[in-house]
Amino acid sequence: MGGALTLVGVLLALTAAWALAREPYRLLRLVFALLRLALGLRRRQVQVAGHRWVYAERRARDPAAPTLVLLHGFTGSKENWYLLARVLGRRYHLLIPDLPGWGESERKPGAAYGFVEQAERVAALIAACSPLRPVVLVGHSMGGGIAALVAARHPQRVARVALLSAAGVRFADNAFGLAVLAGENPFAVHDAASLRRYLHTVFFDPRAMPWLPWPLSAALIARRRADAGFEQAVLDQIGRGPDSLRPGEEAVRIRQPALLVWGRQDAVIDPSALALYAARIPHARQRLLDGCGHMTPVERAREVAQALVAWIEDTPAASG
Repeated sequence: MGGALTLVGVLLALTAAWALAREPYRLLRLVFALLRLALGLRRRQVQVAGHRWVYAERRARDPAAPTLVLLHGFTGSKENWYLLARVLGRRYHLLIPDLPGWGESERKPGAAYGFVEQAERVAALIAACSPLRPVVLVGHSMGGGIAALVAARHPQRVARVALLSAAGVRFADNAFGLAVLAGENPFAVHDAASLRRYLHTVFFDPRAMPWLPWPLSAALIARRRADAGFEQAVLDQIGRGPDSLRPGEEAVRIRQPALLVWGRQDAVIDPSALALYAARIPHARQRLLDGCGHMTPVERAREVAQALVAWIEDTPAASG
């Protein structure tokens, strides 16, 4: 019997190894699922705006608490918000989607996934998931540009808007921005060296970088290599396309309470972007985090949470 059990164990291990070799990203998805369960977040799906969305959700202790919708950035996913979700606890309802085209949400051949298209999809998601109450919309990087457009175009859906290291304005030249304008993808990952370069670009504090031992690193590299064409197409739109500066241009229409949070050492969206957004949203509260790079919700999750809570509790929501 013992030999039979050993043989079964070996066969199961070989089957798992074969499955991971065919689709290594499953391993990373398993880790993400365990993190989600540990945080009390539930995985949900909904069909909205022609796409199947996957999102994480957690209800607040108080049924009357505001709903926070958290939008990730370029090459990101809903998991980028899990540290912030842990710090916030059950103070607010949380709705954390994978934007269409990213993570587990649906990607359609030939569809556009720029600022304008995604803003309309997010507005539709809010209408479907929070039809009776406007939400607190929080966007990071690309998600920040999307959030700015949603708040400007659909004020009845957004009670407050927070932009964290948001794209969508012509910030001061840096290596990342110049590479994007030259047609490159400085976030491209195709091997271990480019993964290290990517992490050191988006993080300033090395202690905040995610721990990615093999085979998790191999799984992430495989996924990013498979997504290279999609990443390039999206970056062509949001980084140098005709609508690349649309979020900043339309931010002048934002009347809701607003919050701007940046990392002082952001090597992606230069901190000069904070002043540019502030000039367009003069009533916005501002927070510049020292010793922090581009990944503000990860590098400084506690400080970002404190800024969000203070801002939400100190400012009356827009009526819509």
